[in-house]
Amino acid sequence: MKIAIAGGHGKIARQLSRLLSEAGHEPWALIRNAEHTADVEADGARAVVVDLEHSDDAAVAEAITGADAVVFAAGAGEGSGAARKLTLDRDGAILLADAAVQAGVRRYVMVSARRADTFDPSSDDVFQVYLRAKSEADAAVRAREELDWTIVRPGGLTDDDATGTVTVGDDVSGTIPRADVAAVLFELLASGGGVGAQFELVSGEVPVAEAVAAL
Repeated sequence: MKIAIAGGHGKIARQLSRLLSEAGHEPWALIRNAEHTADVEADGARAVVVDLEHSDDAAVAEAITGADAVVFAAGAGEGSGAARKLTLDRDGAILLADAAVQAGVRRYVMVSARRADTFDPSSDDVFQVYLRAKSEADAAVRAREELDWTIVRPGGLTDDDATGTVTVGDDVSGTIPRADVAAVLFELLASGGGVGAQFELVSGEVPVAEAVAAL
């Protein structure tokens, strides 16, 4: 499979690229900074330079044409202000969805955030705006009937080694290594499971493949 990964230089995305490449798939790392090309190529990915904050849906559709699936793993990141939570975490995800529809790419896997729908709409706190951005992006993706979507809402992210076991549910609490999130994304893509599912994800006792098969 050919998998286009938005936020291709991010920590989860790079681990996903390595998993896909090692399994014989073809990851495409969508990056906005061409200086990251060597990094993603070292992961086995093909670098595709496209800026989700400064491109239209036609340009992004051109970049992902031919892909079998897209993954939204981009994010404004720690230290960014509320404005970029909206322009990237929300609008970038929606732009990728529109582009996927235009390009005829049905499979869309979203990396969202635990408890995204609990945001305070009256707050301008950066974290509350981040949750709002994720919630509104998720809703926009779910509304597109042309997409076979899956929305993954991880708990607190760590850089610990993968455990290979997780907990999936509607309301779960805890943290999870980015490596295990990448493993879940890989299993969703490789198995075709989880279409139409939205779930929270933290560390646990269930093997990744078993958790995905149960969705």
